[in-house]
Amino acid sequence: MQEQTIHTHTFENGLTLLVEPMRSVQSAAFSFLVPAGCVYEPDGQNGTVAVLSDWISRGAGDLNSRELLAALDNLGVQGSESPGVSFLTCSGATLAANLPEALKLYADILLRPHLPDEEFLPAKAGIEQSLRANEDDPRQKIIPELRRRCYEHPWGRPSDGTLEELPSVTADGVREFYKRFMRPNGAILGIAGNVEFEPIKNCIGELFGSWGIQSDPELATRPSGPAIDHITHESEQTHIALAYDAVSLPDPDYYTAWAAAAVLGQGMSSRLFTEVREKRGLCYSISASYGGLKHAGRVTCYAGTSSERAQETLDVTLAEIQRLADGVTQNELDRCKAMSKSSLVMQQESTRQRSWSIASNWHIRGRVVPLQEIKDAIDALTIDSIQDYLERHPAKSFTILTLGPTALEVPDTLSS
Repeated sequence: MQEQTIHTHTFENGLTLLVEPMRSVQSAAFSFLVPAGCVYEPDGQNGTVAVLSDWISRGAGDLNSRELLAALDNLGVQGSESPGVSFLTCSGATLAANLPEALKLYADILLRPHLPDEEFLPAKAGIEQSLRANEDDPRQKIIPELRRRCYEHPWGRPSDGTLEELPSVTADGVREFYKRFMRPNGAILGIAGNVEFEPIKNCIGELFGSWGIQSDPELATRPSGPAIDHITHESEQTHIALAYDAVSLPDPDYYTAWAAAAVLGQGMSSRLFTEVREKRGLCYSISASYGGLKHAGRVTCYAGTSSERAQETLDVTLAEIQRLADGVTQNELDRCKAMSKSSLVMQQESTRQRSWSIASNWHIRGRVVPLQEIKDAIDALTIDSIQDYLERHPAKSFTILTLGPTALEVPDTLSS
């Protein structure tokens, strides 16, 4: 692993800056995590953050929408604004020499957006079109619906919004959300690339130091559900999505939980792909992966199959999940390690990946996990450590959602 240095600084208004110099590249990237995610949306107005993430770039500072886009293009900025569960994220990459000017434009986007009336409906229409496209893709539809059922509300709320609640999102409502939740306290800015820390720190201080603090909001949670559910959809196919409890992202067992889920359902050598798709030919697509939040985690599985084979697909998938507790093989573990190390090496070479990684690490763990520490944790995985994890964290608390012409039968032990 190459030598890694992370510089950190928290400004008086609570904004945390993280900088990772990468001398071997000519680019620089930033990931700005602003604590204005969809968990803070008013009930009945899911889609507020999705609209805001589009609307804020339609004119800011002294520039109208076209002028702002042209200014970003002239700097070669490959940028995006996107809604998330906890954060609204602005990210971008450009030549390192252009980074200060790019950050000036994003200071206008975040602190001085126009939010003009005439651009509200186009922004909202773009979100609606995206949601309608997902309606035509059952997999894109079922996974957010599963998340809504397996996490406490509002943590399972779809960050892209819903067609049911989007009509209730108004321009005034989005502006109020912006005023209340777009704040520096709790915001994280990760920067990676061919940059020097002190000049960047001074630049960020000048651009964002006057950003006013807002009080931290409180979240009212409530149970989600139902745990077993079906969405009727006339088709010759049935889509199966299920989730079960795992440790949270900051948990010391995170890497073991990830490895167990990878053995189960990542790649064409995984248990589910081999047993459900290859040996039995029950489905055309199947996978499983670990996913989590700061306070909770889940293993999520998906299978797409014909309706006549859907019940058997569900039954065999559940059996393979339970069989994982019997242990993994050395070959499975070796493949898992190789896959994760490959991802780690590629992440090292991407300024955009590094800026996102250091910012999200800070949010989840309150520190940036060094790449060498991640490699060491992967190397330390053993058959026994995974077996121990699976015994301490058996697959339970299932959420099962199906989408197709008829509901499937779920074992009583899972539905109770």
